Amino acid sequence: MKNKTIDYILRATWQAISRMYNEEATKYGATMATGFTLLSIDKEEGTPSTALGPKMGMEPTSLTRILKSMEEKGLIIKKKNPNDGRGVLIYLTDQGKEKRALSKSTVIQFNESIKKHISDEKWENFIEVAETINKLIQDKEIFNPSENRENGIATTEKNKK
Repeated sequence: MKNKTIDYILRATWQAISRMYNEEATKYGATMATGFTLLSIDKEEGTPSTALGPKMGMEPTSLTRILKSMEEKGLIIKKKNPNDGRGVLIYLTDQGKEKRALSKSTVIQFNESIKKHISDEKWENFIEVAETINKLIQDKEIFNPSENRENGIATTEKNKK
């Protein structure tokens, strides 16, 4: 992937991962989105529906469709939040917990397989690079009009000090 942009590499890699997870999930009548949602719901305490979207980085409309499908398949149940009458808590059913365990083992298997093929040092570098990219985006340092560019690296006045 030499001479490719960072966003191209990330997108192409994520698309490959997504296809792989969806292929695996279809064996069990699920999707990657279902598995991700199952993993994002607290298996004991449930999760407020309003917290689920931000936790997963999903838009409410997309999440609503996924939750409706999961409820129809008997993977989750919705209950009124006893601490907030306006809110809803999402709980896993027994079947949902089984599918969650399956999703978790699939993710662990993927991670272990990748880690077998790269050194600990490369893994640490990968994490550091990903965290740096996320921080730069979160801190709005990529397209900030007040930034100066030095040596091809975006810096703000605050970071120079």
